[in-house]
Amino acid sequence: MSHIETSYLDFGRLEALSRGDSFLHRLDPRTKVLTTVFFVLAVISFDAYTVSALLPFLLYPAVLSGWGGLPVGYLLKRVSLVMPFALMVGLFNPLLDRDPGATLGPLELSGGWLSFASILLRVFLASSAAFILIALTGMPDIALALERMKVPRIFVVQILFVYRYIFVLTEEAVRMMRAYTLRSVHGRRPGLGIYAQIVGHLLLRTLDRARRIYLAMVSRGFDGEVHTLRTFHLGLRDVIFLVGWVSVFSLFRYQNIPAWIERMAG
Repeated sequence: MSHIETSYLDFGRLEALSRGDSFLHRLDPRTKVLTTVFFVLAVISFDAYTVSALLPFLLYPAVLSGWGGLPVGYLLKRVSLVMPFALMVGLFNPLLDRDPGATLGPLELSGGWLSFASILLRVFLASSAAFILIALTGMPDIALALERMKVPRIFVVQILFVYRYIFVLTEEAVRMMRAYTLRSVHGRRPGLGIYAQIVGHLLLRTLDRARRIYLAMVSRGFDGEVHTLRTFHLGLRDVIFLVGWVSVFSLFRYQNIPAWIERMAG
């Protein structure tokens, strides 16, 4: 099985996880979307050199992964796909900002290293919260929740189509790589020139298939509105979940818990 095919099946597991039966899966999607939004806003609201105050926010993805029965190893693999972008963003910070920032035992860290660590931690927290939201809810329910929250329909449909387009693109890539492997001599990997041709044909085939899928949806009555068999109902547990986590995020935002523990221990 090719690497592309393995990655496709692995990525599809995220949708399979959303069909779980924990109490987190049964929460109203609007509750989980709002909680995730508050979490991300709280994480990105710190200044560029904050590191220790962000550490308590790791509690949120850890608790939701445990309560939802989500495989931690799989989620970490998904998050690792995003981390190289964070590395590229903050890679030169230690070289550009050499002013003293903090001391760690005998080591003196510059502001550049602090901002670099802060970027990595923020991206890790935000991406893990996003993947957990998808794993606990599923993209169709997230899209419907956004529509119920009065997000413009065209924006919701674009999010849903882009997400589905990833699967269409990957399916076509799997087919093309399988066809090339079956026709190549001794299963030899394609060279750089062949890869360029494959990418060009992949784009054309994917666009054509996406067009056919859209026409099939329109012929079946698609009018831009997201439909689902599930009915939404905000209950007491949804309110408790949202208010409880927002209160925790507020505490973490305005109280540096690690510094407070250090003062109490000292």
